[in-house]
Amino acid sequence: MRRGRAGGPFVSSVNRVKRSASLAAILILVIVAFLAGTWTARGPKEGGGARKVLYYVDPMNPAHTSDKPGVAPCGMPLEPVYADEDPAARAAGTKVPPLPAGSVRINPEKQQLIGVRIDEVAPKTLSHTLRLTGRVAVDETRLYRVATVTEGWIRELGAATTGSIVKKDEILGAYYSQEVQGPQQAYLYALDALDRFQASGTATPDQITLNMKNVQNTRQALRNLGMGELQLDEIQQSRKASPNVLIRAPASGIVLQRNVTMGQQFDRTLDLFVIADLSRAWVLADAFEGDAQYLAPGATATVIHPVLRRTFSGRVSAVPPVFDAASRTLKVRLVVENPGLVLRPDMFVDVELPIRAQETLAVPVDAVLDSGSSRIVFVERGEGFFEPRSVTTGWRAGDQVQILSGLMAGERIVVSGNFLIDSESRMKAAVGGMTAPAEKDPVCGMGVAEAAARAEGRFSDYQGRTYFFCAPGCKEAFDANPAAFLGAGAAGTAPAKPAASTSVDPVCGMKVDAAPARAEGRTSEHGGRTYFFCAAHCKKAFDENPASYLKDQGDHAHD
Repeated sequence: MRRGRAGGPFVSSVNRVKRSASLAAILILVIVAFLAGTWTARGPKEGGGARKVLYYVDPMNPAHTSDKPGVAPCGMPLEPVYADEDPAARAAGTKVPPLPAGSVRINPEKQQLIGVRIDEVAPKTLSHTLRLTGRVAVDETRLYRVATVTEGWIRELGAATTGSIVKKDEILGAYYSQEVQGPQQAYLYALDALDRFQASGTATPDQITLNMKNVQNTRQALRNLGMGELQLDEIQQSRKASPNVLIRAPASGIVLQRNVTMGQQFDRTLDLFVIADLSRAWVLADAFEGDAQYLAPGATATVIHPVLRRTFSGRVSAVPPVFDAASRTLKVRLVVENPGLVLRPDMFVDVELPIRAQETLAVPVDAVLDSGSSRIVFVERGEGFFEPRSVTTGWRAGDQVQILSGLMAGERIVVSGNFLIDSESRMKAAVGGMTAPAEKDPVCGMGVAEAAARAEGRFSDYQGRTYFFCAPGCKEAFDANPAAFLGAGAAGTAPAKPAASTSVDPVCGMKVDAAPARAEGRTSEHGGRTYFFCAAHCKKAFDENPASYLKDQGDHAHD
């Protein structure tokens, strides 16, 4: 037991030495790994496989650049801009075709970091619900005015007031008019004469017919003076004149106006009451001019009372929409059944109209950067390059927007993370404009970074002046015939824009300069014409089925 206790401290010392050795070994491995990582990170920038640095830029101020590394005025190290990150200065042997200014290259790691998501452009059949606001109005075909054609004064008034709901033929009041008394007596005399002739047994058929016409004429005279059929029937049965003319409701509905009071004297053509039959109402919906195309006559819509949450079925009237200058909208009339008279004039309601559009090219709304004056999408061009492309948009359906021009089916675009790509694109465009001479390719007219063009041999000397090109194809076309692209500007101070014709790509509708397209083989012959294309995939699609792209093209190609 004593030997075991004596060996305890020795064993502990050995263990401590072993642990110290293990910790030292781990520390050495960490340092070696850190140095190896540092060397790996710097390796591509040095040695035989080094990436080519074009210039250095202040990370906080793109306007400040330098051809040497160092420290920026903000205190941060200058960041290098590499040739393989600049679309205008990448190697001539790359598989990616020349890209316009503002194109950027983003490696896969950075794409994942900023959340870039790419999707393919494809035709879609979209359906969505068009939501509008509307106002309830009276159906003009169901509006009734109880008017007078004589002078008189009110003798009786019922309980109906503005807002009251009345039934057809309900008595609303009565008035006295001197002009009605004489025609009433004539009507009674005609009735008595007809009774005598019919009872005599000696009257001829012509005499009876004549008396019947006399009764009809006197009855019609009373109708013209405002007396209703029910009151005329009562006079015919009682054979007594009525001192007053009864005012009856011409239809069931709501009283919109009551314009008389008890004992009031009135003149001719006064509207005593205005009554509306609301069993069917109108809804005037506000629609933008671009939405009017979906509001076809007969289309079914759902009208929603926003407070009661009750729904009503309606249909778009055949009457064309009326433009309202105050709201700058089209007033679309909907005819709506109104059971229970829930909808009242001047109420606001919601309108939902289901729409199913034809198949068309559409992309997510988030894929389009809308600045107001232009709409941009970023198109993937391979090897991490993204090209900003101007597009023309149409209608919007939910989270999808129609593309009228600028894209074609099969192209891949950025649908998420494009704001950060746009920021980098704008920064690169700004840096390029501040650091590179304002040179233009004399063949295609695109802006060219002089440093990158010199580094890749994309320049030519002609008549004592150096011209720079965006792509080898443009340089080859220029070298073959410089005068064709310089014209009168050959001896001037700046290259002139070529007089070559401009055509339209029959596949995607984009404008194409004929000379560089011909130099790069982006042409096809069909039907005795030469067609030019903005990219190889457009030419391939055309060659597979030319007829499908020439139906509506007109004179879009130049030979």
